[in-house]
Amino acid sequence: MSDPVLAAAAAQIQDVEQGRAPAPMVRTFFDEQTFTASHVVHDPETREAAIIDSVLEYEAASGRTRHSEAQRIVDYVRAEGLHVRWQLETHAHADHLSAAPWLQQQLGGRLGIGAEIVRVQDVFGKIFNAGTDFARDGSQFDQLFHDGDRFTVGRIEAIALHVPGHTPADMAFIIGNAAFIGDTLFMPDYGTARADFPGGDARQLYRSIRRLLSLPDETRLFLCHDYKAPGRDHFAWQTTIGAERQTNVHVHDGVTEDAFAAMRTARDATLSLPNLIMPSVQVNMRGGRLPEPESNGTRYIKIPIDTL
Repeated sequence: MSDPVLAAAAAQIQDVEQGRAPAPMVRTFFDEQTFTASHVVHDPETREAAIIDSVLEYEAASGRTRHSEAQRIVDYVRAEGLHVRWQLETHAHADHLSAAPWLQQQLGGRLGIGAEIVRVQDVFGKIFNAGTDFARDGSQFDQLFHDGDRFTVGRIEAIALHVPGHTPADMAFIIGNAAFIGDTLFMPDYGTARADFPGGDARQLYRSIRRLLSLPDETRLFLCHDYKAPGRDHFAWQTTIGAERQTNVHVHDGVTEDAFAAMRTARDATLSLPNLIMPSVQVNMRGGRLPEPESNGTRYIKIPIDTL
């Protein structure tokens, strides 16, 4: 394998599959309001854990936030006696607000995201006219991951893969033999993520997906969203590299980059923006923190007119 980062990830996965390294335990929490799967992954021996893509509930009509979904994670972590080492974001989500700062207050853990978040901050900082007080250097996060960066969850080896296309900053986190791939791929019967947000690129997304699909077939994939493909009556968020390669309706083996880019571009042109894109991006580009209160003590979400 000519890609050294992929080769390292593949070796890590094979070590788990062949019993030379421990396998992580994964528990998923699914928020039906935003169709988001948040994952808690832990080392069963040391009980160290990472929380990936958490959800802060937000009611657009009232501007009210709630922590009931995040509280489910807190209750699980405490009941299982886990020690949270990481709060990980696969990207700056446009469809839900992150609960990572609140979870840090409850459980601890370092907040990490891909290093290209600075590009997202630059673009959306201008769109929302965030002003000079808004840092565009990623300093809202404790760890900025680059492609190939290694880390651990207890005894379990982990590696970060940069998989841009949906946004410039998307990262996949390979923890043991489990890959948490954000919004690159959905379940095989649903396809792939959109690539039309600022900084997105359908051809780049294709290359990122093909990079992921070079991992061993048995690699467990944990997705960030599911929307129930036609004919399926249940939500699903776990699949494998082999299943995606064989049957993904958008990007199975044999689909060319040109064909994918044409399909993705045409499909994206028909999609509406996510319902929560305005609050989500403003909060998530700040590491999940709400905008600072104004002079009256109230926090505000901006809505740019005729811009997006």
